[in-house]
Amino acid sequence: MRRDGVDALWRVRPAVDVDELLELGEVSVKSPRHGLAQRAQGGGAGLGAGHRRVSILAAMPSQPRARPEAELLELRVLDGPNRFFVRPAVKLEFEAKSPDVAESVAAAAGDQVRRLYEGIGLPAPRLTDRTSVDRMRALVAYPWRRRTISQAIGSAAARIALGRSGIRRELKALRALALGPLASVPSPRIPLVAITGTNGKSTTTRLIAHIASQAGVVTGMTNSDGIYVRGELVEAGDWTGFGGAGRILSEPGMRLAVLETARGGILLRGLGYDHNDVAVVTNVSADHLGLQGIDTLDELAEVKATLVRVTRREGWAVLNADDPRVWRMRQETRAHWYPFTTDAESPAIQASLERGGRAALLDRGWITIRKPRSKPIRLARSSELAVTFAGLSRVNVANALAAAAACDAIGLEPEQISGGLRSFGRDLDANPGRLNLFERRGVLVLIDFAHNEAGLAGLLEVCRALVGRTSRDDGRGRIRLGLGTAGDRTDEMLRNMGELAGRGADEVVIAEKRHYLRGRGLEEMNDLFREGVARGGFDGEVIAYPTELETLKALLRRSQSADIAAVMTHVERAEVFAWLQERGFKPVTVERVRELVRRP
Repeated sequence: MRRDGVDALWRVRPAVDVDELLELGEVSVKSPRHGLAQRAQGGGAGLGAGHRRVSILAAMPSQPRARPEAELLELRVLDGPNRFFVRPAVKLEFEAKSPDVAESVAAAAGDQVRRLYEGIGLPAPRLTDRTSVDRMRALVAYPWRRRTISQAIGSAAARIALGRSGIRRELKALRALALGPLASVPSPRIPLVAITGTNGKSTTTRLIAHIASQAGVVTGMTNSDGIYVRGELVEAGDWTGFGGAGRILSEPGMRLAVLETARGGILLRGLGYDHNDVAVVTNVSADHLGLQGIDTLDELAEVKATLVRVTRREGWAVLNADDPRVWRMRQETRAHWYPFTTDAESPAIQASLERGGRAALLDRGWITIRKPRSKPIRLARSSELAVTFAGLSRVNVANALAAAAACDAIGLEPEQISGGLRSFGRDLDANPGRLNLFERRGVLVLIDFAHNEAGLAGLLEVCRALVGRTSRDDGRGRIRLGLGTAGDRTDEMLRNMGELAGRGADEVVIAEKRHYLRGRGLEEMNDLFREGVARGGFDGEVIAYPTELETLKALLRRSQSADIAAVMTHVERAEVFAWLQERGFKPVTVERVRELVRRP
């Protein structure tokens, strides 16, 4: 059965074709790097703390004057719940040479949307708007029930607002259009757990799916590596958006869907389902800012909060209580609260219990669940778990808490959760590319995605613990780092990553990702890294290598016993793993990690 925006095989097609956008004239589909903030919010709760609510929607003439100083930046059709509404929506974003023009054009477009709906005999939708920090960009969005006519109305409204058409002409064309079918966002028939966050999405998703599968639940999972059915990879690729959800929900025999949900998928298409039973939000930190109109952490939080806004009233919102932006999302959901925290004294625990909610916490080293009027349930010591590196990785301790909470929320027994936590991560296939540790003759190799500042900070934290370092000059093993990420980060984010590397490593080289420059020049990116490394206090040469594998080889040529070579790896993960295996490097067990850090 065909659904809007997805073909019969559940393959994703573009939300709006480029040709459709070009009909509106002078359209740029590339988001500029200056920032949007939530200055104007409406239509569904948002998280724009610190920004005023100022509406730019007002009555406008039916035939605005031509606005050559403004252009339509993007018309996007969102096929599922999104940052604006819990229903499919259309977004019109305008850019202008002056703030007043941007706001007035967006206001005119919103007014024309209402007039056009009413002109063809349909009720006018509720509208919401946003304005950028510099007020040079403004957008208007509205929900849709019929894709074809709603998209056409958006195109017509933009043309009228830009003074390139008139309402009579557009109404005549719209009346000739068929209304089209009603929106049909998949409605899950099985329990659905959705996971989002800046870091930890993949690990938490894999951990939840592993625990459920070990408990005998037939599970389908999507993540940034592919679609998995009953533990088997059936479709490789990044399936963290609309299409991946549809594929799992249409798969026969599934009893649970566990879906990693990325920022990009929400912004480009919306969610691929109309509700979930459990929403997990791991954290919100700086990444992908300056893209698709998201330039502040509050805006990024608004996007990720989409998941909790569609959680069923009887469901659970599993929220990181140690992250203020995430914990604030409890105000956006109808569902029960389920905070997770590494602080056993967190006020969020009692706040949740008093409302009939639950909490997952780290209590004297134990992964623990609290329920109202019940004794605490201890599941496992964090130092026993491979995924936490014997408790060294605070990030993965938090991920384990989130996974335990989600599995408890779907009704798994404590013994099942405990067993799954303990068995996860004892082989590379469980969590590839996330803190994978190898050893040969006393030299350690750590492979991790670590694609942003928070990820790199977590990687360096583990490196320091593994070599027993308290400072750069304490005479113990040396940390050698291969630094790299994709080019779609801001200049300052790249400098900040370089600074972290310069402060935390004894040797820094650059692991280039030439297929992930995303519009940047290679030398431009390397220079930004080098600026940051110098800012961090490292005064050595920062050599760039063309691949992740070449980076690793170079670091190992200079490594001695007790050193650790850590490479931020994404592109050549399989090649790196194969090369390490050929050279006699062995995966390190949690027991060996405890030996390395001399933990009981």
